[in-house]
Amino acid sequence: MEEIEEKPLDPIAMFILETLENGASVAPVDIARALGAARRKPAEKHDAWRRFMTPVKQQMLFLARAGLIEIIRKGAVVDPEDFRGVVRMRLKTGG
Repeated sequence: MEEIEEKPLDPIAMFILETLENGASVAPVDIARALGAARRKPAEKHDAWRRFMTPVKQQMLFLARAGLIEIIRKGAVVDPEDFRGVVRMRLKTGG
């Protein structure tokens, strides 16, 4: 049987997982701000972090679908295919 080669995770997905390692839940906007601060160039405006919002949300969905994290709304885990509103993410609990 042929082995399927796994692709390495996107750098933003890795950043999300590293941020969630301490066990806390984090909002996507907080991840985007941290990425913006880490990658900010001196000439950029202070709100340049906003460009990371869409990639962070995309990677959040990818990681949730892969079973690595949970998306939380109002304290309850939501389906990554069907949610809206303000959410947070955390590492998957219970396995």
